[in-house]
Amino acid sequence: MSTASVDGMIADTDAADDAAFVDQLDTPALKRRFDADNEFLFLDEFLPADVTARFQARIPDLTEAIHRNYIPKHKKGGSVSRYTLDELAPEIVALYRNPRFIAWLEAMTGETLEICPESDPHAYALYFYTEAGDHIGWHFDTSYYAGKRYTLLLGVIDESSSKLEFELFKNDDERETVSDARNLRPGAMCFFNGDEVWHRITPLGENERRISLTFEYVTDTHMSRWRRFVSNMKDSIAYFGFKQVFKRNKR
Repeated sequence: MSTASVDGMIADTDAADDAAFVDQLDTPALKRRFDADNEFLFLDEFLPADVTARFQARIPDLTEAIHRNYIPKHKKGGSVSRYTLDELAPEIVALYRNPRFIAWLEAMTGETLEICPESDPHAYALYFYTEAGDHIGWHFDTSYYAGKRYTLLLGVIDESSSKLEFELFKNDDERETVSDARNLRPGAMCFFNGDEVWHRITPLGENERRISLTFEYVTDTHMSRWRRFVSNMKDSIAYFGFKQVFKRNKR
């Protein structure tokens, strides 16, 4: 058994199940925070150190699969899609699909959550910020699915000055917008409703490195053909490349 601190709360971690630590979290208190902040939660310490270490150990095997992209005035960086993680990072896939882990996220949202279809390259992915100036501009994680999309960001490596900047209540005319910025250090997490939280990653400095993991869960896996085409185009241009997205989906 190992232990990990989660915002001052101690979690015993069962080595047989990387999601066992969620049973020790003060879920009702975290749920209140999540609801009060318009379906947003940031924890500086979330994943146990041994789980993060296993994710970090996979990074050297994934570097050759990085697809780099550049969209002027909006995005610069590298990405590795779920298809590569399926082949080379079983620990990441296992946590994404873990019923105990999903049940905890459902307790936070009050929704029945589903994993994304195999045709979605963005279901789980790694983002590599490894060159000076790598960043992503302000955006919502817009859902092309019929239901809600929830994004979970997990810190894997952070040797950088880059920050996750976010604005809460931006869509609520009756609330004052709340702005903040945090470092997504190894083991940290950020969980939010993609259609509600306006956010960006600030540019990477010289000789810095930042790698984060994203999980995507939805309340309804239905997506129209037109929306699927738009989603695939976005993923091809901004993240994984046309070959990775369209060839895999065709297959």
